[in-house]
Amino acid sequence: MLLKRTNIEEKLGKAVKGTKNSEKILDEVFRILEEDQQSTERIHDNLSGGKSTIINHFDFDLLDTKKIYHLSHIKKICIEYRLRFLDSKYFKGEIPNRAISKIKELEKEHKIEIQGYKIIAPSKLFKLADKDDPLLLVPIGNDYFYLIHKWGNDLHPLRRALMWPFKSIVNLTLLVLAASYLVTLLVPNGLFSKSSSNAEFWIIYFFMFKSIAAVVIFYGFALGKNFSPAIWNSKYFNA
Repeated sequence: MLLKRTNIEEKLGKAVKGTKNSEKILDEVFRILEEDQQSTERIHDNLSGGKSTIINHFDFDLLDTKKIYHLSHIKKICIEYRLRFLDSKYFKGEIPNRAISKIKELEKEHKIEIQGYKIIAPSKLFKLADKDDPLLLVPIGNDYFYLIHKWGNDLHPLRRALMWPFKSIVNLTLLVLAASYLVTLLVPNGLFSKSSSNAEFWIIYFFMFKSIAAVVIFYGFALGKNFSPAIWNSKYFNA
């Protein structure tokens, strides 16, 4: 006697009939999906607008303390890596679904509506989508912020060093001086006179310094660039 194979679909159907009828289950599924859609739309609305001065009243016993950052720490990192810390409404990239899911989890866990979203990212991400390293944070009071989600790739390991000249005019001047010295060393001996001397070297160095400094100044003024301490929380493109 051959045993009849088990049809899992039939078993599922019987299990459903044993609890609730199919119409009630459909209604419940639609209700859950509708609530989830409304929650998603509300979160997107808060991300694209809303007030930045909101304080979210989290249950601090439920927060991960490793994800709490003071404004002074955020400012320090933004200046060192030439990043911006702005309201999420200025962010032109795409907020990933995983970030939305984490927001929903936090709202459900803390029984609040989260608002006042802020993002740390390179300046270009506040103009167009890119693949760098945004961080989504929300205020929790007294200049403290809670990190909800990070996505994208990590920053280039040399970004901090590359952005060092933009921290202050002193740093930029030191870079120009060093670059001028290196360029002067590349000038062949006796190019401008039959015999080389210290005086000739320093005259060429001074000329190189003026030339490179002129290019840097022109670039800075032409493109409206500024030093990192002045732009880390500025919403203006030419800050």
